[in-house]
Amino acid sequence: MRYLAVLVKPESRDAFHPLGKRLTEAPSVERRAIHHVELLADGTVLLFAEASGSQERYRQIMENAPSVIDYLVSGDDPWMAVSNFEPTEPSRRTLELQRESPLVIETPMRFTDDGGIKLTCLGTDEAFGELFEVGVERASVSVELLEMGDFEPDKSTFSRTLTPRQEEVLEAAVQLGYYDVPREASLRDVGEAVGITPSTAGEHLRKVEQRVFNELVC
Repeated sequence: MRYLAVLVKPESRDAFHPLGKRLTEAPSVERRAIHHVELLADGTVLLFAEASGSQERYRQIMENAPSVIDYLVSGDDPWMAVSNFEPTEPSRRTLELQRESPLVIETPMRFTDDGGIKLTCLGTDEAFGELFEVGVERASVSVELLEMGDFEPDKSTFSRTLTPRQEEVLEAAVQLGYYDVPREASLRDVGEAVGITPSTAGEHLRKVEQRVFNELVC
């Protein structure tokens, strides 16, 4: 089995759904992740998502959206939201294709600042090709390949999303004692171990740390 990490972006101004466009454009609401999405038997969509920011603004958008059937918000910050809404025709076809496909989509799926979604699929190369050839055409989205490789069941999603260079820098930092308390190594030490500058080593480690924090808040 293989894994495929991609960044999916809508090509139209309405994003994946007009409701998503309004939420993305609301400066006081930050869409963070989708933990579950499902096309129900009645043709509506059930979505379980994570967000932060103004719950009041979120409720205003949901109350005024004609496609929304029902919704529920729970938690502080970040908070979770369950919503049931009418899909657009492209989004309905995409969810139908996903349901029929042998691929497994890992969750959570992460939102980008501009309304795109980072997701990881598990399956075969043949299934990847079929899904994205048909899905991109039907849904009017652009797909950027982030990473692809063999799926290792005992390897976490977090570690699979690291680049080889990030893994190398992280391994050196741990071995040298950069994360020990008290700290036994500096960024200069880490950089020298892998042949890069201290600032570049720091940049790699900050990206690794960001991925760790994203995993911990899920």
